[in-house]
Amino acid sequence: MVVVGGITRLTDSGLSMVEWKLIMGTLPPGSDAEWQESFEKYKQFPEYQQINYDFTLEQYKSIFWWEYIHRVLGRIIGIVFLVPFLFFWIKGYFNKNLLTRLIILFILGGFQGFLGWYMVSSGLINQPDVSHYRLAIHLVTALILLSYIVWLILMLTNTHYSKIRVQLYHKTMWFMYGVTMLQVMFGAFVAGLKAGKFHNTFPLMDGSWLPPTLVSSYHEYGISVFFDNVSGVQFVHRWLGIFLLLALITIYYNFKNSLLPHTRRRLLIFVILVTVQAIVGILTLLMKAPFAFAILHQFIGVLVVVAAIVNVYSSRPGLPSRA
Repeated sequence: MVVVGGITRLTDSGLSMVEWKLIMGTLPPGSDAEWQESFEKYKQFPEYQQINYDFTLEQYKSIFWWEYIHRVLGRIIGIVFLVPFLFFWIKGYFNKNLLTRLIILFILGGFQGFLGWYMVSSGLINQPDVSHYRLAIHLVTALILLSYIVWLILMLTNTHYSKIRVQLYHKTMWFMYGVTMLQVMFGAFVAGLKAGKFHNTFPLMDGSWLPPTLVSSYHEYGISVFFDNVSGVQFVHRWLGIFLLLALITIYYNFKNSLLPHTRRRLLIFVILVTVQAIVGILTLLMKAPFAFAILHQFIGVLVVVAAIVNVYSSRPGLPSRA
């Protein structure tokens, strides 16, 4: 789902469906007349009027399908959850704690769908670009939802628990999860502002640690440049990524002898994934964000988030309590 969302963004398909119909929007246009009607609706909005004004119907179809697949996949996920949930609930398989957690999961899933439309709607008013803030909210919320799913899976199936009673390590893992999500947020800022097309050198940014454009913008606009400026968001994203990698390596070498084997392996996998992600991110930057590398970078980012939440769970001190 996250990867298809990334493809939708990279192909500039996200604004092709200008209506949000939860039920009626499940089926795509079936006839030439329905396709033409959908195309006419698209023509009434800024993306067509300012950018794609020379689009043919066939070109419109090419961007329509990615957004359509993204939305339908979201509906399928909802059905895949809801049908067995109702079955197991009627059968009485859930205790109170697990039922509460699953209801929260369902609400989060529905809220994520709403945020998708909230993001798209920002590009249907004046400017044919979605807000990079709303894009970041949509992505971060999706990964929080994924983290919650992984947590529930571990809670229900995991038989290996760390018995170390080191609160510092558990708090450290929560901190690293927070840094990971912050890095994801700035990655969304980079994507939303297309900042990967600029400063395509590493480690320097066009020959400087701080590019002149960033310095001059900072003097004029202050700290907001690190959230709204292409140079600012890229600067934070690249060095926050390096911090994440170096911090994890340091944590691994400091705690590895105190961890049980399975916990140590999970931490090592986290380190390896962040290392690979850093390498892919640098290559993506150097090559000016080609499509395949941009999607790969986002997919590995999802795996990094999963590894982060797995390590948070594995670092819980003491024995587990079943749901």
